[in-house]
Amino acid sequence: MTSSIRLGADIGGTFTDIALDLRGKIISTKVLTNYTAPEQAILDGMDIVLADAGIGYADLEIVIHGTTLATNALIERRGARTAFVTTEGFRDVIEMRTESRFDQYDLNLTLPTPLVPREDRFTVAGRIGAQGQELAALDEAALEAIADQIASGGYGAVAIGFIHAYLNPAHEARAREIIGAKVDLPISVSSEVSPQMREFERFNTVCANAYVRPQMASYLDRLQVRLAEKGATCPVFMIHSGGGLVSVETAAEFPVRLVESGPAGGAIFAADVARRFGLEKVVSYDMGGTTAKICLIEDFAPKTARSFEVARTTRFAKGSGMPISIPVIEMIEIGAGGGSIAWVDAMGRIQTGPESAASEPGPACYQRGGQRPAITDADLILGKLDPDNFAGGAIKLSTDLAAGAIAAHVGDRLGLSAQSAAFGIGEVVDENMANAARVHAVENGKNISDNMMVAFGGAAPLHAARLCEKLGIDRCLIPPGAGVGSAIGFLKAPFGYESLASRIIGLSTFDAATVNGLIADLKTTAEGFVRQGTEGKILCEIVAFMRYRGQGWEIPVPLPDRAFTAADVELIRTRFLDAYARFFGRAIDGLSGLEIEIVTISVKAADERPAPEPATLTHGSRSFSAPQSRAVFDPSSASVLQTGIVARDSLAPGDRVSGPAVVVERETSTVVTAPFDVVMQSDGSLLMLRKEIV
Repeated sequence: MTSSIRLGADIGGTFTDIALDLRGKIISTKVLTNYTAPEQAILDGMDIVLADAGIGYADLEIVIHGTTLATNALIERRGARTAFVTTEGFRDVIEMRTESRFDQYDLNLTLPTPLVPREDRFTVAGRIGAQGQELAALDEAALEAIADQIASGGYGAVAIGFIHAYLNPAHEARAREIIGAKVDLPISVSSEVSPQMREFERFNTVCANAYVRPQMASYLDRLQVRLAEKGATCPVFMIHSGGGLVSVETAAEFPVRLVESGPAGGAIFAADVARRFGLEKVVSYDMGGTTAKICLIEDFAPKTARSFEVARTTRFAKGSGMPISIPVIEMIEIGAGGGSIAWVDAMGRIQTGPESAASEPGPACYQRGGQRPAITDADLILGKLDPDNFAGGAIKLSTDLAAGAIAAHVGDRLGLSAQSAAFGIGEVVDENMANAARVHAVENGKNISDNMMVAFGGAAPLHAARLCEKLGIDRCLIPPGAGVGSAIGFLKAPFGYESLASRIIGLSTFDAATVNGLIADLKTTAEGFVRQGTEGKILCEIVAFMRYRGQGWEIPVPLPDRAFTAADVELIRTRFLDAYARFFGRAIDGLSGLEIEIVTISVKAADERPAPEPATLTHGSRSFSAPQSRAVFDPSSASVLQTGIVARDSLAPGDRVSGPAVVVERETSTVVTAPFDVVMQSDGSLLMLRKEIV
C-alpha cells in the first residue's frame, strides 16, 4: 500500500505527537496527553495538523498509531484482574522466577510482584512432554470446575499457559474451548502469544497479554469510533515492539506486542537517518517527557531481541524486571524525561526520576498545579528554554514557579541557589543517561564513542551536546522533525511481523524436511499478518538462535531464505561458528562430542520500503552569525554565557553556527554547548560537531 497522505500518532507519558505526511511534506504538532481519554489528545492534535494542511479527516489514507498505554498499565498495575490456568505443579512459576539473581549478595532482593496473585492461579492435570508428546491426558472435568470458578470470580481476562505448549498446543486449545464456553472473557494462550521455550518467560508474557487486553481493546475500539465520527474512512494500523505495522484487530488480540511501540518508532526514525547519510554506527537518543531511550543501530538497522524487561526494580540491572518474551527492538530505557521529578535523597544527593510529573499536573513551570521540580523546570532556569515560545507558544512557562519549586525541594535543602540547584539537576540527569548508554554499549560489546549520535524527542536536543561531552562522541545529528521523531518513524515503518517457534534441532540429527516445514509454517503466519496492510513485495529474514548443547542461552545466526538440504549442515555450522567468534572472540568447535543445536527459528516478514534520498554530511562552508542572544548557563564551563539564538528555518545548507548557541523551532530547541558548533545539512538536519573538526 502506497499512501500519499499518511498520519502518525504517538501517545507518550507527557505529550501526544502527531505527524502528517502530506505528499512528502511533514506537518506536525505536540499536545499534552489526556490520561482520562487518550484518544482525545490524538483527535486534538489531528485537528491542528489537518487544519494547517487544509484537508479533512476523509482525506487521510492511513493512520499509524503507537502508544505507551500497555507499558504504563503493566508498570502502574492498572490492568484487568486475570485468572491464570496452568499445568498442575507449575502454579508458582511466575513467582519463583528462575535461579538467576541480578545481585546474588543482596539478601533483601526486591523483584516485581507477579501480575497474577496466587489465589487467582488455577492448576489442572495433564502433561505435554519435552518432545511434544502427550504424557497425560488433560483433565477436562477439572477444567469445567475451574471455568465455573472463573465465571463467578469477577475476572476480566484469562491466561492459559501449559508446560511445553510451544511444541504441542493441543491442551491449551482445548482448555480455551472449555473455558470459553462458560465465560465471556478475552482468553490468551501462551502458544499463540509467545511460542518459545522457557516457561517462566512464556507464562509471564501470556499473563501480561491477558492483563492489558481488555483495556487496550476498549481504547482501540473507542479510537476507531471517534475517528469514524470525525469522517475518517481510512484503515488504522499499530506499530508493534519489533518495529512493524499490524492491524488494529491483531493489536487488540496481542496487546503485549505494543509494550515498546512508541520507542520502536523512534529507533526506525534514527535508522532512516543513518541510511540517508550512510552511517553504519549510530546510537539513537530519544528523550521525551517521561523517559529516555538509548538504542544501537548498526548497518542501518536497530538491534533486535526476543525478550526485554519492564518495571525494573533496580536501575540498569538485568533480571530485576518483568520479562516479556516477544520480538522487540533492543534498547535501554530509564526514567529521565522532561517531566522527571528532581529530589534529594537521605544522603543529600540530587536524584531524578523515575517518577514523572507527566502531563497532569506537569512540571511546576507549566502553571497547571505542579508543585515539585522537574527536568523542564531546570532547563528553563538554565536558559535553555524560552518561556514565551515553548511548544510554539502553546504553553506559557513560568520562570518564577520553576525557581520556587527547585528552591523548595532541592536548593534550600542543599544550601544552593535556584540556578546552582538547576545545574546539579541537569548534571545528574545527563550523567544518568550517559551511564545508561555506556551500560547498553558494554552489554553489546561496543565502544559508545565510535558512534554518531542521532538525537530526537522533545527534550533530547536540549541535552544531546552535554551527553556527547560525557560520552566522548564528536558528532550528533538532530533531524528535521526531531521533536516528533517517533511519530515520523511510524510513517517510515514497514508492514512487518515476526513469527518464532522453539524446536531443539541438533546438527548431528539435522532433518532438512522438518526444518523446511517449520520455516514454511512460520512464513505463512508472518506473511499473513503483513498482507493485512500491503499487496507489495514481501521480504523475509530467517534467523536461527543456536548454542552449544548444555549452554543456557543462544546467539542469533542469520540463514539464507531458501529451502535447505542435508548438505546445508556445514553451512549452518560455519555460520554459527562465525557468529560465536564475533560474540565471544573465538569459537570452541572441535572438542569431542560438543553438539551444536538450533533452539528457536524466527521468520521476520516485511514489505519492501523505498530507500531514503541519500545525503552527504557537510562540516560547513560559511559562518552564520546569530541575530540575537540571551544568557544561557553553559555546563561545560559551569558559567552563564551570552548565547546566540537562531531560528532553525533561517539556516541554509552549509551554514555553520559557533557554539554556544540555541537553535529554536516549534517542537524543541537544540542547545549547542561551547565545545560544539552546529551545521545545517542539505536535508534540514542539524549536525553538532566539536569545534576542532573542520
